Amino acid sequence: MEMCAKDHGDRERPVRTLVYSGPWQMDVDERCVPQPGPDETLIEVIATGICGSDIHGYTGDTDRRTNGQIMGHEVVGRVRAGGPLEAGTLVTVNPIVSCGGCTMCECGETQSCDRARVIGVDPALHGSLADTLVAPSRNVVPLAGDPSVHHGALVEPLAVGYHALMRGNPVDGDRVLVIGGGPIGQAVAIAARRRGLTRVLVSEPTASRRTLVDALGFATTSPERIAADIPRALGDRATLVVDAVGVAASMSTALTHSSVRARIVLVGMGSPSMPIQPYDITVAERSVIGSYCYSTSHFEDTARWVAEGRPELDLLIDHTFPLDRGAEAFRTAAADGSRNKTLVLSAAAAFEDIPTIGGTA
Repeated sequence: MEMCAKDHGDRERPVRTLVYSGPWQMDVDERCVPQPGPDETLIEVIATGICGSDIHGYTGDTDRRTNGQIMGHEVVGRVRAGGPLEAGTLVTVNPIVSCGGCTMCECGETQSCDRARVIGVDPALHGSLADTLVAPSRNVVPLAGDPSVHHGALVEPLAVGYHALMRGNPVDGDRVLVIGGGPIGQAVAIAARRRGLTRVLVSEPTASRRTLVDALGFATTSPERIAADIPRALGDRATLVVDAVGVAASMSTALTHSSVRARIVLVGMGSPSMPIQPYDITVAERSVIGSYCYSTSHFEDTARWVAEGRPELDLLIDHTFPLDRGAEAFRTAAADGSRNKTLVLSAAAAFEDIPTIGGTA
């Protein structure tokens, strides 16, 4: 093993990382403690959520992961050194690293920066499936309230859902249809409640996910029952639809069950292309709106909301695994499409009050 430079505790020791080694292969490796440069913060990682995009890269379904890469962008941890925040501060990280100087960055829409890269997705930006993480200090967001620590790893996917809802310009009285009851669809429904919307229906084919969404307090339906359930749950066709699936069938559902001049937000990326009937858009003057990641303000707003303490977020996490069983965490998450959110716990989790979920810690 290479000799490691002394870390900020003056200890010469490596840290564990979970490394992608090819389709269906993850290995625990040891690397030197990363050192923060100017305007960077060293974070002691507590937990990382496994994202659906991580799973698709892990299985080889996409080419967005590279051998030797450290994935992970849904993170909670504590500041260890560097940056303006006090050591020990509980934080999450906005993983979008943008140029900071373009028009989109200046207005906080960093997800639309032409030079934006994502921690844990760009192979050059090591992710949080490790005991430590170095991130630009401007991307480190404190969780200053009284959250359950592990909920900090949910800020990123919750921000995706919040941004998607807000892209639809919600107004009081909207009738909201969410297509897809996975983690992002759940985040959209939660965002609608944050926005004060009360008529929300989530369509999801998997019974276990419908049960979870029911437990969160939202009306649910299945694709084959949606026409019958919309009058009961919404009163009429939806004025705002968020498609968290992104395939031809889900977009067809959005168009069929939305009102004249409805806003349809596409956040799911289930298919690289899909046929759309222009008649369904033009005659009813519907708007189809794209949504990608989140703006800086939507990420920070979500972090503040989570930091206030949200016990219901426990429902979103169905399994935890320690880092040294990270390969098992990925394998089981990829093999069971009904799983919701799996957290991988790093070394620092041992010093936090994090419950064992799914009997796997």
